[in-house]
Amino acid sequence: MQWKIIFCSVIAFTPFIGNAQGPNPKAVSDGKKIAMRESSESGDRSVSESAPLILDSLAPKAMPFAMSSNSKTVGTDLKSDHKLKNPSNGNEKSYSVSSGRFVESKLATPRPLDRVWEENEKFKPVPLAGETEYYGNMNSVMIEYVRKYMTNFAGRLNVVSGRGVNTFEVIDKVLKSYSIPKELKYLAVIESALNKNARSPVGALGYWQFMAPTAKLMGLTVNGRRDDRTDLSKSTHAAAKYLTYLYDMLDDWLLVVAAYNSGPRPVINAIKKTGKNDFWAIKSYLPKETQNHVMAFVATATIMERLNHFLLPGVPVNFDWGSLNVTKSDLQKQKKPANPLLSKFSEEEIKQMAIVRIKNPIDLEVVSSVLSIDRRQLGKWNYDYFEYLETYKKGEVYNFRLPKDKLDAFIEKKDIIERASTHMRL
Repeated sequence: MQWKIIFCSVIAFTPFIGNAQGPNPKAVSDGKKIAMRESSESGDRSVSESAPLILDSLAPKAMPFAMSSNSKTVGTDLKSDHKLKNPSNGNEKSYSVSSGRFVESKLATPRPLDRVWEENEKFKPVPLAGETEYYGNMNSVMIEYVRKYMTNFAGRLNVVSGRGVNTFEVIDKVLKSYSIPKELKYLAVIESALNKNARSPVGALGYWQFMAPTAKLMGLTVNGRRDDRTDLSKSTHAAAKYLTYLYDMLDDWLLVVAAYNSGPRPVINAIKKTGKNDFWAIKSYLPKETQNHVMAFVATATIMERLNHFLLPGVPVNFDWGSLNVTKSDLQKQKKPANPLLSKFSEEEIKQMAIVRIKNPIDLEVVSSVLSIDRRQLGKWNYDYFEYLETYKKGEVYNFRLPKDKLDAFIEKKDIIERASTHMRL
């Protein structure tokens, strides 16, 4: 993330009310997210390959910010040479700290920033708009959405980018500790506009808009005296855990973002109904709010990562939106693995696997720590575990999968693991 110019907001920020994500399937159709909800005037329309022009109506409704009409920003703390683009002629102005002035030079074709491609063995990268291998024939639709989004909300995103400098530093550190791609921090942007006091009509609260039951399930304290949902570090740790559970289940970040908004059940049902594990394939089976939520997340992440240098002056008139496109060879992208909901374990995995029946919820992080088992292996083998937690009732049994060579240790330390996982029992 290139935060080379720190902007400081001097506006009165109107708190944004975010969506109440969580495991309660009854909350899905309650029309909870004010800024993400489609108005009655727009009807029942959604983005599709055959009708990309309706992005004009969707893009403005996906922006999760509410600001006063007299908002403005000022640039501060220029610590190194910075570049600003002139939207009228495409020229580039470079600010030199050493000379203390702006120097203008010709820039025939302004381009987006190159993506910093980060891969690890635990998670795939977040697909930004323009990644043709991932989006396929829907890539042009996604880029058009980003264009509309940028046109309508660049100024507001610029304010949040300045307001969130310190906040992003904390979030980045926490996400990195879980090996979660840094782009997931923009989920907090569209959930709450980084406002810790943001509250939805159904009670979701904080930076990450947790409902109380989900917050408790992820280890946060929520009671009359204390609410960890407003604590940046604690709530981000909880969000990282929740995102990991969802990724274990869905194996695709856009599906994870969808499940974060609606709860896992609508996404799982859509996958089972279509037999597809692709957002575009199941999109029409998801709530309209959730469809918009995913699109807004991709647009926000793309703009903040690759177009943030255009936020203040605006996109130049000669900007080539096709320059966002990158190919498989550009990113050295690996073939997308099958979703675990639609495939079985390999023969080798089955040979190494033991199954033990548990009647009390246990924390996978605790199991990983106590038994020295890789957390991602536990998550992948127990990809349906969060579904069990979501609907858990006392005494219900789950077939927990773990390496055979850890079975004896698990049985021996089962009581210790359960005591350390008491927050999982709501």
